[in-house]
Amino acid sequence: MVAIRRSEDRDTTNLGWLDSRHTFSFGDYYDAGHMGFGTLRVINEDRVRPGAGFGTHGHRDMEIISYVVDGALEHKDSIGTGSVIRPGDVQRMSAGTGIRHSEFNHSAGEPVHFLQIWLLPAQDGIEPGYEQKRFSDEDKRGRLRLVASCNGRDGSVTVHQDADIFASVLNKDATVTHAIADGRKAWVQVVRGTIDMNGQELRTGDGAGAENIATLALTARADDSEILLFDLR
Repeated sequence: MVAIRRSEDRDTTNLGWLDSRHTFSFGDYYDAGHMGFGTLRVINEDRVRPGAGFGTHGHRDMEIISYVVDGALEHKDSIGTGSVIRPGDVQRMSAGTGIRHSEFNHSAGEPVHFLQIWLLPAQDGIEPGYEQKRFSDEDKRGRLRLVASCNGRDGSVTVHQDADIFASVLNKDATVTHAIADGRKAWVQVVRGTIDMNGQELRTGDGAGAENIATLALTARADDSEILLFDLR
C-alpha cells in the first residue's frame, strides 16, 4: 500500500520571516490523520528570510535532523556546538535529557531553505549530542546514499533509533531500487524534481508512505531530482 501526502495538502505556517510546510502535525497544526509515520514524527520544509531565525529554545527526547537544500543555516547549542550547515551537510542533534539551541539564516542577503526532520528515539533520557557530516551531490548521484543510521555505518551520522535514512540525486530516467524487509515500512520525501515511485508520480514537496511492499522502484522524471528515503521499523 502507498499513501501519498501531496505538497499542496500540507499545513502552512507563514510568519513573514518564516515560511514552513508541515507534512505531519506540528505546533498549532493538528491533524489526527497525519501524526507521523512509524517513528518519523516531523518533516517541516522551512524557508527563513536573510538575517532571521529561531531564537534559543529547548527540546527533549527527540532525534532532530537538518538537511539544507539551499543557503546556509547557523546553529548554536547549549552543549557548546557552533556550526554552519550548507547543502550536502546532514546534522543530527540528539535532544535526550534536554538541549537548548538556536538556528539562524547565516546569510544577510540570501534565504535558507532546509528540511527539519524529527525521529522518536528508541530510548528516552539519553545524553544530548551533536553530529554533522557532508555528503556531496556526486556521492548521492545515481544511488541511495546512506546518510543516517542507528550504528553510523558507511560514514553516516548516528541516530538513536532503528532507522536508516538515504539521500539520492538522480538524472532524468535514472532508477534506484530499495528492498523493504518484513516488518518494516518506508517513507519517500521529494526534496526537488519529479519521481515515479512504483507507478505513482511524486513532485517537489510530495511525500509517500509505503507499507507491505517488498521493493520500491524510484525513477527520476527530471534532471537533478533529489529524494530522501526513510527505512523504518
